[in-house]
Amino acid sequence: MSVTEEEGGRLNAFAKEPKIEVIKTGSSNTNGSRQLLIVGLLLGIGLIVIRLTIS
Repeated sequence: MSVTEEEGGRLNAFAKEPKIEVIKTGSSNTNGSRQLLIVGLLLGIGLIVIRLTIS
């Protein structure tokens, strides 16, 4: 931790920042996200069909 002295004798401490890591951008259409999208669409269509049959 680095410490600096300001005017008037005040001390100011700065924490060491972690090393920056660059995250590689990948495709958002992974297998898991596709499956989640398909399940969501099927659930939505199913709810619409149920609503139409009840009314």
